[in-house]
Amino acid sequence: MVSLVLTAFRMAALLLAGLYAGGVFFVVLAPSVARMPGPAYVTYWQALNADYGRRMPPLLLPGIAATFVVTVLSWQRGWLVFGASLAALLLVIATVVLTLAGLEPLNRIADTWDPDRLPAGWHASRRNHGHRRQTGTAVEARRLRRRRRAEHAHDHLEAP
Repeated sequence: MVSLVLTAFRMAALLLAGLYAGGVFFVVLAPSVARMPGPAYVTYWQALNADYGRRMPPLLLPGIAATFVVTVLSWQRGWLVFGASLAALLLVIATVVLTLAGLEPLNRIADTWDPDRLPAGWHASRRNHGHRRQTGTAVEARRLRRRRRAEHAHDHLEAP
Protein backbone atom coordinates (compact mmCIF):
# COMPACT_ATOMS: atom_id res chain seq x y z
CA MET A 1 0.00 0.00 0.00
CA VAL A 2 2.81 2.43 0.90
CA SER A 3 4.48 1.63 -2.43
CA LEU A 4 1.30 2.49 -4.35
CA VAL A 5 0.85 5.76 -2.44
CA LEU A 6 4.53 6.60 -2.93
CA THR A 7 4.27 5.93 -6.67
CA ALA A 8 1.13 8.07 -7.01
CA PHE A 9 2.63 11.00 -5.11
CA ARG A 10 5.93 10.65 -6.95
CA MET A 11 4.11 10.86 -10.28
CA ALA A 12 2.10 13.88 -9.12
CA ALA A 13 5.21 15.66 -7.83
CA LEU A 14 7.11 14.95 -11.04
CA LEU A 15 4.23 16.12 -13.23
CA LEU A 16 3.69 19.37 -11.29
CA ALA A 17 7.40 20.20 -11.14
CA GLY A 18 7.78 19.33 -14.81
CA LEU A 19 4.95 21.63 -15.85
CA TYR A 20 6.36 24.45 -13.77
CA ALA A 21 9.98 23.93 -14.83
CA GLY A 22 8.99 23.60 -18.48
CA GLY A 23 7.09 26.87 -18.45
CA VAL A 24 9.86 28.79 -16.75
CA PHE A 25 12.56 27.06 -18.79
CA PHE A 26 10.94 28.13 -22.07
CA VAL A 27 10.77 31.76 -20.95
CA VAL A 28 14.50 31.77 -20.17
CA LEU A 29 15.66 29.88 -23.25
CA ALA A 30 13.62 31.75 -25.84
CA PRO A 31 16.27 33.80 -27.67
CA SER A 32 13.53 35.75 -29.43
CA VAL A 33 12.44 37.12 -26.04
CA ALA A 34 15.97 38.33 -25.28
CA ARG A 35 16.03 40.22 -28.60
CA MET A 36 12.69 41.95 -28.11
CA PRO A 37 12.73 45.74 -28.04
CA GLY A 38 11.99 47.31 -24.66
CA PRO A 39 8.29 48.13 -25.07
CA ALA A 40 7.49 44.70 -26.54
CA TYR A 41 9.51 42.93 -23.84
CA VAL A 42 7.77 44.81 -21.01
CA THR A 43 4.34 44.10 -22.52
CA TYR A 44 5.29 40.41 -22.75
CA TRP A 45 6.65 40.45 -19.18
CA GLN A 46 3.44 42.02 -17.86
CA ALA A 47 1.32 39.42 -19.69
CA LEU A 48 3.42 36.61 -18.20
CA ASN A 49 3.04 38.13 -14.75
CA ALA A 50 -0.74 37.99 -15.07
CA ASP A 51 -0.79 34.40 -16.35
CA TYR A 52 1.93 32.97 -14.13
CA GLY A 53 0.53 34.70 -11.06
CA ARG A 54 -2.71 32.77 -11.50
CA ARG A 55 -1.29 29.50 -12.79
CA MET A 56 1.87 28.83 -10.81
CA PRO A 57 0.54 28.59 -7.22
CA PRO A 58 -1.74 25.67 -8.20
CA LEU A 59 1.36 23.90 -9.57
CA LEU A 60 3.88 24.81 -6.90
CA LEU A 61 1.88 24.37 -3.70
CA PRO A 62 0.53 20.88 -4.47
CA GLY A 63 3.98 20.09 -5.90
CA ILE A 64 5.56 20.93 -2.55
CA ALA A 65 2.92 18.89 -0.71
CA ALA A 66 3.38 15.88 -3.02
CA THR A 67 7.17 16.11 -2.75
CA PHE A 68 6.88 16.31 1.04
CA VAL A 69 4.77 13.13 1.10
CA VAL A 70 7.27 11.42 -1.21
CA THR A 71 10.12 12.48 1.07
CA VAL A 72 8.38 11.13 4.17
CA LEU A 73 7.51 7.84 2.47
CA SER A 74 11.03 7.55 1.03
CA TRP A 75 12.52 7.34 4.51
CA GLN A 76 12.03 3.56 4.42
CA ARG A 77 13.76 3.22 1.02
CA GLY A 78 17.27 3.98 2.22
CA TRP A 79 19.48 7.02 2.46
CA LEU A 80 20.08 7.44 -1.27
CA VAL A 81 16.39 7.61 -2.18
CA PHE A 82 15.54 9.64 0.92
CA GLY A 83 18.44 12.04 0.24
CA ALA A 84 17.36 12.57 -3.38
CA SER A 85 13.76 13.12 -2.23
CA LEU A 86 14.85 15.59 0.43
CA ALA A 87 17.09 17.44 -2.04
CA ALA A 88 14.19 17.69 -4.51
CA LEU A 89 11.91 19.02 -1.76
CA LEU A 90 14.46 21.63 -0.72
CA LEU A 91 14.98 22.71 -4.34
CA VAL A 92 11.24 23.11 -4.93
CA ILE A 93 10.98 25.16 -1.74
CA ALA A 94 14.02 27.21 -2.85
CA THR A 95 12.24 27.89 -6.15
CA VAL A 96 9.25 29.28 -4.28
CA VAL A 97 11.49 31.37 -2.00
CA LEU A 98 13.42 32.75 -5.00
CA THR A 99 10.15 33.56 -6.70
CA LEU A 100 8.58 35.30 -3.72
CA ALA A 101 11.68 37.10 -2.45
CA GLY A 102 13.42 37.99 -5.69
CA LEU A 103 11.18 37.75 -8.69
CA GLU A 104 7.77 38.80 -7.39
CA PRO A 105 8.86 42.24 -6.12
CA LEU A 106 10.50 42.89 -9.50
CA ASN A 107 7.38 41.67 -11.30
CA ARG A 108 5.17 44.02 -9.27
CA ILE A 109 7.41 46.95 -10.19
CA ALA A 110 7.40 45.97 -13.88
CA ASP A 111 3.60 45.74 -13.81
CA THR A 112 3.45 49.50 -13.09
CA TRP A 113 5.60 50.48 -16.08
CA ASP A 114 4.18 52.09 -19.18
CA PRO A 115 5.81 50.16 -22.05
CA ASP A 116 6.04 53.35 -24.11
CA ARG A 117 7.79 55.29 -21.31
CA LEU A 118 10.17 52.89 -19.61
CA PRO A 119 12.07 54.16 -16.57
CA ALA A 120 15.77 54.90 -16.77
CA GLY A 121 17.83 51.82 -15.99
CA TRP A 122 15.08 49.34 -16.75
CA HIS A 123 17.63 47.26 -18.69
CA ALA A 124 19.29 46.37 -15.38
CA SER A 125 15.97 44.90 -14.23
CA ARG A 126 15.80 42.86 -17.40
CA ARG A 127 19.32 41.50 -16.87
CA ASN A 128 18.68 40.77 -13.21
CA HIS A 129 15.35 39.10 -13.82
CA GLY A 130 15.52 36.06 -11.55
CA HIS A 131 14.31 33.50 -14.09
CA ARG A 132 17.73 31.93 -14.59
CA ARG A 133 18.19 31.04 -10.93
CA GLN A 134 14.57 29.99 -10.62
CA THR A 135 14.76 27.83 -13.73
CA GLY A 136 17.99 26.16 -12.67
CA THR A 137 16.50 25.29 -9.31
CA ALA A 138 13.26 23.96 -10.81
CA VAL A 139 15.05 21.90 -13.46
CA GLU A 140 17.43 20.42 -10.87
CA ALA A 141 14.49 19.45 -8.65
CA ARG A 142 12.83 17.70 -11.59
CA ARG A 143 16.09 15.92 -12.47
CA LEU A 144 16.42 14.65 -8.90
CA ARG A 145 12.83 13.39 -8.93
CA ARG A 146 13.44 11.50 -12.17
CA ARG A 147 16.63 10.00 -10.73
CA ARG A 148 14.82 8.95 -7.58
CA ARG A 149 12.07 7.37 -9.68
CA ALA A 150 14.65 5.42 -11.71
CA GLU A 151 16.35 4.23 -8.51
CA HIS A 152 13.01 3.09 -7.15
CA ALA A 153 12.28 1.15 -10.35
CA HIS A 154 15.76 -0.41 -10.18
CA ASP A 155 15.13 -1.49 -6.55
CA HIS A 156 11.94 -3.29 -7.63
CA LEU A 157 13.75 -5.11 -10.44
CA GLU A 158 16.34 -6.49 -8.01
CA ALA A 159 13.77 -7.57 -5.40
CA PRO A 160 12.96 -11.31 -5.38
